[in-house]
Amino acid sequence: MTEPIGVRAAGAQRTRETLLAAAAAVFVKQGVNAPMRDIARHAGVGVGTVYRHFPNRAELVVAVYRHQIEECAALAPRLLAESIAPVEALSLWVDAFVEFLVTKHGLGAALQSEDSSLQSLHTLMLDELVPACGSLIDAGVAAGEFDSGVTPYVLMRAIGNLCVLGPGYDREDARAMVDRLLLGCGRTDMEAGESTAS
Repeated sequence: MTEPIGVRAAGAQRTRETLLAAAAAVFVKQGVNAPMRDIARHAGVGVGTVYRHFPNRAELVVAVYRHQIEECAALAPRLLAESIAPVEALSLWVDAFVEFLVTKHGLGAALQSEDSSLQSLHTLMLDELVPACGSLIDAGVAAGEFDSGVTPYVLMRAIGNLCVLGPGYDREDARAMVDRLLLGCGRTDMEAGESTAS
């Protein structure tokens, strides 16, 4: 009995991994609202198999992006360990975050959605990425490079808004606007001005 159960579990895991790979590929081309039938077709399975592993779209979206979110979160401590200025570390981290958002069509909009089915994704982002961003901001404030009024949640919310692409507004536009946003996070008081002058 044990062996067949183990074989079935291994088969289910392989199917799940195939579905996640298929969903990731389809999301890049069509966005997170792509039809489940397209994901099933790409994976070479029936739609029922998709729903058996992922009862709703939110679970599938979260599963696809969980690994990438964790990688983005892990980047922050690595950048802090390097001998670079906090403002540069935050800029590099934000570059990775922006790349994640703009290459996952519709994810920026999904993060701003009030749809309760996407709350698990929103919670995952908050739990993993807000503390990572916060650690970089704290380092910048301690070094006198950032305005102490900058908070990670508000900054990431603003970046998410700027990464909702549309007609006449592509990924390069999003990157340019995020760069402008980061400039506004710098200290603007007299002391920062004097420090820059010297």
